[in-house]
Amino acid sequence: MHTRRTHRRTRIGRTRTGATLLAAALLATACSAGGASTSAGPAAAEAAGATKAARTALAALPQATPSALTPYYEQKLKWRDCGVPGFQCATMKAPLDYAKPSEGDVRLAVARKKATGPGERLGSLLVNPGGPGGSAIGYLQQYAGIGYPEEVRARYDMVAVDPRGVARSEPIECLDGREMDAYTQTDVTPDDQGETDELVGAYQKFAEGCGADAPKLLRHVSTVEAARDMDILRAVLGDEKLTYVGASYGTFLGATYAGLFPDRAGRLVLDGAMDPSLPARRLNLEQTAGFETAFQSFAKDCVKQPDCPLGDKNTTPDQVGKNLKAFFDDLDAEPIPTGDADGRRLTESLATTGVIAAMYDEGAWQQLRESLTSAIKEKDGAGLLVLSDSYYEREADGGYSNLMFANASVNCLDLPAAFSTPDEVREALPEFEKASPVFGEGLAWSSLNCAYWPVEPTGEPHRIEAAGATPIVVVGTTRDPATPYRWAEALAGQLSSGRLLTYEGDGHTAYGRGSACIDSAINTYLLRGTAPEDGTRCS
Repeated sequence: MHTRRTHRRTRIGRTRTGATLLAAALLATACSAGGASTSAGPAAAEAAGATKAARTALAALPQATPSALTPYYEQKLKWRDCGVPGFQCATMKAPLDYAKPSEGDVRLAVARKKATGPGERLGSLLVNPGGPGGSAIGYLQQYAGIGYPEEVRARYDMVAVDPRGVARSEPIECLDGREMDAYTQTDVTPDDQGETDELVGAYQKFAEGCGADAPKLLRHVSTVEAARDMDILRAVLGDEKLTYVGASYGTFLGATYAGLFPDRAGRLVLDGAMDPSLPARRLNLEQTAGFETAFQSFAKDCVKQPDCPLGDKNTTPDQVGKNLKAFFDDLDAEPIPTGDADGRRLTESLATTGVIAAMYDEGAWQQLRESLTSAIKEKDGAGLLVLSDSYYEREADGGYSNLMFANASVNCLDLPAAFSTPDEVREALPEFEKASPVFGEGLAWSSLNCAYWPVEPTGEPHRIEAAGATPIVVVGTTRDPATPYRWAEALAGQLSSGRLLTYEGDGHTAYGRGSACIDSAINTYLLRGTAPEDGTRCS
């Protein structure tokens, strides 16, 4: 599963904040992990996983630091200039394998912007934009360190660490630029056995590339390990408790930290929450429904605009969806030109990714209408390709960030596979297409990717209660496409000290997206420690 966060004032594909989050990436990833096939089938496996998760809660680690980890907790960071005005960078060591800390380290990139004052310094505020695979340092330098409220930046050192395997922290690389281009264009709605074999082959090549690049690290990029790394960073920074703002997948990372270290969990904001108790197939299915909810909002808005290429004021949202699906089908039969220097044409898979990219932020809806108009009426796919490239973090020179590589690597370790075979996907297609007539088929097939992963999963669905933690603020947006609102309700209900804060609106995540009510509640919590009342709603 993959999601990306784009700031409300940013138009996707023209300026990037670096704020990536968790969402279902059509071909690249799903919230799933590799595992063996079971004769019981996906529905039975899902039910068994959900039942077990309802009973199992993440266990807290002992409060005393094991002696083998003491050198990590007592290390001194050597801060240096980052090359970005106002920011400092350092490298932190963590054990590659926490069960065997003597067998090697992983080097993690850390960055900070010191508190600007005035006012008493409150410590460090760690931020993570999600993904998994989003660069926390990129997010800090491009948005949080300069765009968070001035009063928050005055009192906190703003800090980020790229999780293991991500961006500057020993990044996992799976495919080169040309291989990734081919991967992102692979048909994810196969019509016959030949296309199914091609899709399976693409997943296998991707997985093999990741395994060849980082055979040891690939076994140690789980969310639990990343959360343990954050505790080392907390200690190295001199903070008794962790103060943290995590978005989308970053909420899973933050909640995991609270579950492992409830006594060290300070002021935690979990914005665009995930539900850790769900098996991969259920996560993917509910996220598919989330994208449909977001698309319905887009459709209702689109037909009110004079430039909507999918209908007019008399067109229902369902018909808008049918019109878009018909356009996708046309592209499946015959891709259209884009003017791309590398000769890429707009395929069904790239166009679908471009549309999904715009679902994260209603500020991108105009750009989506313009891009669809050009593609549908003028046979010019350039605009949708720009949206798709922004989603995949494809650079102008044809290279890609490691976002999608890290994304799959973490997801495929955190949970057993959503599906193990193409036949299991076919069995589930009606359910996914019911959840989203527009996106369901593609997102179901995307959920197959981790079936071919070279590393067995180490995680499983579980509850996170974090008994004994101070109040934790869980934020949910009612029409969030990537992390459905129900997930925020579920996580807030699991956490023993969870406080649910609701934003009634569109887009992915809520903090810093224009709601004075949301921002005020979170700022008050970060600055004064006063959490909003559970059930507070904002619009």
